[in-house]
Amino acid sequence: MCSSLVNFCFPQLPFLQRMSLSHMENMPLSHSGPQGAQRPSWKQWLLYSTTIILLLLCSFSTLIYTLLPLKTANEPCVAKFGPLPSKWQMASPEPSCVNKTADWRLKILQNGLYLIYGQVAPNTAYKGHAPFEVLLRRNGDTIQALTNSTTVQNIGGAYEFHAGDAIDLIFNEEHQVLKNNTYLGIFLLANPQFIS
Repeated sequence: MCSSLVNFCFPQLPFLQRMSLSHMENMPLSHSGPQGAQRPSWKQWLLYSTTIILLLLCSFSTLIYTLLPLKTANEPCVAKFGPLPSKWQMASPEPSCVNKTADWRLKILQNGLYLIYGQVAPNTAYKGHAPFEVLLRRNGDTIQALTNSTTVQNIGGAYEFHAGDAIDLIFNEEHQVLKNNTYLGIFLLANPQFIS
């Protein structure tokens, strides 16, 4: 009677009676993650922490560099070449920051942050076989290249130059460019020094 009363009052009990301890033996002791998931190894933690430290150092150094005051140029230093037939035009007869060495070429005399600006007008009537290419170079190394021969293009940007650097604008073929509508200029923005 007791068993029938138990079955009547607790119909799930036969299920519980069938459950054995073998099910409990296969259960994991902790549920830290889904089954099959692996914990990261020490190598991954080292890689992650190194990456985070490098990002923080780069961010910190960028912040320091941007907050450091730049000493502005004491006197204006501007030079421009072109459009032809004009030659190099200087803000003063003897600028302290650049020296003209040839057409489309100058030498930097003073360390600083410079703005280079210019315009290149391609000669659309040019029928030669040389590919169109105009290079802005620093000490023979290209810092900007133009290869579009269909439109007038701007050239330049802000660059840090050092005394002795040679800056030039060269053309793959002299007749590819309309020199009466092409020019190159340079302007000293600041000297990156501590203000004392």
